[in-house]
Amino acid sequence: MSSTPFKDDRKRAYLNADGADKPLISPVPGDVLDRARAYRLSRLRREMAKHDVAALLLYDPVNIRYAFDCSNMPVWTAHNPIRHALILADGPAIMFEFAGCFHLSEGLPGIDEIRPSTAWFFMFSGDKAEGETAKWAAEIADLVRLHGGNNRRIAGDRLDPPGHTALLAQGCQISDGTEITEAARSIKSPDEIELMRWTLRVCEAGMARIYEHSIPGVTERELWAHLHFENARSGGEWLETKLLTCGPNTNPWYSECSDRPCKEGEMIAFDTDMIGPYGYCADLSRSWTCGYTAMTPAQADIYRTARDQIEHNTGLLWPGLSFEEFNAKSWRIPDRFIDRRYSLAIHGVGMADEWPCVSLHPDFNERSASGNFEAGMVVCVESLIGTESTECVKLETQVLITDSGIERLDTFPWERPLG
Repeated sequence: MSSTPFKDDRKRAYLNADGADKPLISPVPGDVLDRARAYRLSRLRREMAKHDVAALLLYDPVNIRYAFDCSNMPVWTAHNPIRHALILADGPAIMFEFAGCFHLSEGLPGIDEIRPSTAWFFMFSGDKAEGETAKWAAEIADLVRLHGGNNRRIAGDRLDPPGHTALLAQGCQISDGTEITEAARSIKSPDEIELMRWTLRVCEAGMARIYEHSIPGVTERELWAHLHFENARSGGEWLETKLLTCGPNTNPWYSECSDRPCKEGEMIAFDTDMIGPYGYCADLSRSWTCGYTAMTPAQADIYRTARDQIEHNTGLLWPGLSFEEFNAKSWRIPDRFIDRRYSLAIHGVGMADEWPCVSLHPDFNERSASGNFEAGMVVCVESLIGTESTECVKLETQVLITDSGIERLDTFPWERPLG
């Protein structure tokens, strides 16, 4: 830990009260997780019934985690489709796991059966891929025929072309399952919110570490590593991006962290995109100055503008509000900041960034998705403010929509722009 003292004791409080050398230990009772598991699987089955599909085929590791709370090398399996889940509308929920990994799924209450998976992608099967694909498709189709009767409709979230073709050859009808999974995931139960609160607690401890080490000479990568460290040691999963930059690297946004040392007085800006404990996402953004210096007038101007956007758009959220109504009432970005604007005003968040996504007002048009904010949704309210000649400030907060309004779930302090 750095010997440099915090300049803001409000942030120090987010480190472990028992000592920053210790990981955070979740206080969430086991029955909360059990109820969340049952709720999530029921949400998927409810959406399946709405779409009249016989089966839901899942390859996305985030969707598998949502359905079964089963996790196995999720980053690796995201690009190596070797494990999958099959949920039959009128039958069992089956986890297809690869060799040596059955123990990862055993005892999980949503899984009725564990079977060995068939690896039909080229990396594993090579010139035998066609035969392995046919074997895989026949097994899936047999299960659908057994439990679905005349209904041969399968919704899949991720399905490479050979698998799609092989299932069609088996007489199955294939549809996109992401509407089912995104709609199911969009409404959180109170137990999910409790799990999400703990992920946010871990994330904010990592943010406090970043703040503590925000001193001249530290590199962007060194700062980013503090969030990884806290997440990993406290039971989290991974970071989806590497968005922490300082000074000129903040503008334009989306540069990834580098070995550039931060200089005193420069703005440090980051976006956590953290998949934390229990598989939930903490997607928060903050900006502050290196060395805890008072902001310059230019920095204070863009910071206050970003806060205005966050506060205005957060205050609009209400259950039943349509995306079109939100856009019409949303904060209008001044012309001088248009060129450096962020692409989104709002997006959903759960086990990752999720539906819905509502564009910033200059980009909202007839192609934008329609819908309504609903109680139980958790959304992130975004802001990115800067001009061509300034640094950028990135801010983001995570908000629960309730029956009576909203609740901000993150509490990590904003800056005081005037020092």
